[in-house]
Amino acid sequence: MSLDTRVAVAIRGVRTASGVPVNRRGGAGPSDDGHVRLGGRGAALPIDPTSPYLVRDGRLLRSAGCGDDDAEEAWVDTGLEAVAVARPRFYDLVTADGVRYDQLARLHGADVLATTVVQTCIRYAEDQRCRFCSIEESLRAGATTAVKRPEQLAEVAEAAVRLDGVRQVVMTTGTSNGRDRGARHVARCVRAVKEAVPGLPVQVQVEPPEDLGALAELRDAGADSLGIHVESLDDDVRRRWMPGKATVSLERYREAWSEGVRLFGRNQVSTYLILGLGEDPDELVTGAAELAAMGVYPFVVPFRPIAGTLAVDVDGARPPAPEVLADVTARVAADLRGRGMLSSGQKAGCAACGACSALQAAGA
Repeated sequence: MSLDTRVAVAIRGVRTASGVPVNRRGGAGPSDDGHVRLGGRGAALPIDPTSPYLVRDGRLLRSAGCGDDDAEEAWVDTGLEAVAVARPRFYDLVTADGVRYDQLARLHGADVLATTVVQTCIRYAEDQRCRFCSIEESLRAGATTAVKRPEQLAEVAEAAVRLDGVRQVVMTTGTSNGRDRGARHVARCVRAVKEAVPGLPVQVQVEPPEDLGALAELRDAGADSLGIHVESLDDDVRRRWMPGKATVSLERYREAWSEGVRLFGRNQVSTYLILGLGEDPDELVTGAAELAAMGVYPFVVPFRPIAGTLAVDVDGARPPAPEVLADVTARVAADLRGRGMLSSGQKAGCAACGACSALQAAGA
């Protein structure tokens, strides 16, 4: 898969002839999307009926620009296999106390089970909220539950592995008031899943805890890798886009990343860097290299507005230009390759999955 094609569908999205059974709307981000196997890899792509790309009959087609979308000659085969991810069988199950499995965890990409263990966040007041996040909107819509119990997630994980071939788990959480910032409940959930499905890789995602000892508790519970997501390394961008999280200093993030690398190992800690929030692209590339030098994988993703977020409702923000995303992705990937830090070396998590980023298409 060429980087240009992967970037183009990341920004322009795809249209589909038969729908996308596995999709995501709202939540903590990073995007509203449909899940497709593209060139054999999981890809989370915007579904847009005006896109110049079409998924049909197992192929990714590109518009020939003739103006008649119904004509066979209107579409050119890109040479890529493209198949919508099938609806997982575990979605049809219900816990003994009546909670649908898909309210507890969702399929992401091709084979990742993802859950937000606490669906509320202390930073969700409008003057504190991350402007790209709608973590509590899916809760208000009844699509999920406020707090997932460890035994519930263990039950879902066992079924997802057995019925649908899930190969890894991602656990994230809204930030809590405690000094652990919610990490200890995540640890209890990890321990339960590991007991139910020994050997199933799990990534945990938390805000830097005030008590860094909580990171050791996550490792001791069995977590394989760690995500501590900063989204931007530019303090001006942070104050505008994530005013609540911006009160946690970048120095504190660096302390947490360093402790994470010490506990989990090089290339087992990652952070999101969102391109399109206003940060200078060259500075983002430089910052990504500094993170990689620490042993932290910089997971570069494009900004894509999510329905219900302040970015849509207030800012009217737009994704980055495809050529900017391609350039930044290529440069970050080259640096990662030079350091031997590849997504294939991640045991679990967003970088290991790669569906929301073009880095894997760039060889990282």
